[in-house]
Amino acid sequence: MASSSESAKEPVKEGFTHLISLIRFPGFAKPGVEQYLLSKQLAKPKEKIPIIIGDYGPMWVYPTSTFDCVVADPKKGSKMYGLKSYIEYQLTCTNTNRAVNHRYKHFDWLYERLLIKFGSAIPIPSLPDKQVTGRFEEEFIKMRMERLQAWMTRMCRHPVVSESEVFQQFLSFRDEKEWKTGKRKAEKDEVVGVMVFSTMEPEAPDLDLLEIEQKCDTVGKFTKAMDDGVKELLTVGHEHWKRCTGPLPKEYQKIGKALQGLAVVFHSSGYQGESDLHEAITEAGKTYEEIASLVAEQPKQDLHFLMETNHEYKGFLGCFPDIIGAHKGAIEKVKESDKLVATSKITPQDKQNMLKRVSTMSYALQAEMNHFHSNRIYDYNSVMRLYLEQQAQFYETIAQKLRQALSRFPMM
Repeated sequence: MASSSESAKEPVKEGFTHLISLIRFPGFAKPGVEQYLLSKQLAKPKEKIPIIIGDYGPMWVYPTSTFDCVVADPKKGSKMYGLKSYIEYQLTCTNTNRAVNHRYKHFDWLYERLLIKFGSAIPIPSLPDKQVTGRFEEEFIKMRMERLQAWMTRMCRHPVVSESEVFQQFLSFRDEKEWKTGKRKAEKDEVVGVMVFSTMEPEAPDLDLLEIEQKCDTVGKFTKAMDDGVKELLTVGHEHWKRCTGPLPKEYQKIGKALQGLAVVFHSSGYQGESDLHEAITEAGKTYEEIASLVAEQPKQDLHFLMETNHEYKGFLGCFPDIIGAHKGAIEKVKESDKLVATSKITPQDKQNMLKRVSTMSYALQAEMNHFHSNRIYDYNSVMRLYLEQQAQFYETIAQKLRQALSRFPMM
């Protein structure tokens, strides 16, 4: 049944989320905003998403117990008498230890459902890209599983997404029938797009429009600046990776070979006091060849993780223009409300409802940004520690090898 296959490469292309949002996701279009702001009576959905005021401002309510989902054991499967092949992954929740299997197309289905339901309030980064050729190669399967793991961990860490019915059903169905029933139910969910804000209940007084607009602008400026910074680091990191696995090791190899060549020449002199110097220079040359191998392998030990973290955040940050767009659209509608009241298109009460609802949207945006910042600080602190620890160890190893080579040359 559900098994994950065919995907995983680079993060989302920026137009993809936008395309889904406009074609399949009415929440980002202005009529969706109007539907939420001007609805006479918001339905009372069963699900409620409280927003509380914490030490750093509005925040989601975090569950008392958290869980992760381990993505493992990729297996090749087939159907239609072997005409179609796919990779199936096993997903095991740490809180239940129950395993379910999913193909990539099921992950893709989950991504679309989460985007459609929460995408106007919460950044839902896209899955690893689907690859048509070479998708059964071991290295590709490993990379995709690593990125699917990161994506699932990220969803499990989100207090709203992780508790949602569609996400829980994806992880806990017991059989094919239960999977299909839950799938149909999720696809019929009407509380999607900006209507998801109707489920949110801030435990705080309504904000005025000026503050709402300022908060929105602050988020927009920060996420744009961070997006630029992340892309710059990805570009520089990619160039550095190429240099470390290409030209740089070759330079060390050339030095090593040149030193060993010189040692051979010295050895040919026939001079009896030559042997110690010949051996020392030969070993120094071999040391540089060893350094070449270390340099070529090092990016896998440290730069890889820094790049993957930035890659992941690039996916998050690519979601914010649509989120900010929905909020700005709502703010503009509230600004027009005086004219609409004057022309009797809406009532004064409608105007008050609009302001209250855009205030709810603002609290949701602030709660999401507090979650984002908390994760950002933890993630970048962790990955920078790992990167610098590995870099320090790398250079210490090189220094040790050079000192060992140096010890063969006596003071004269």
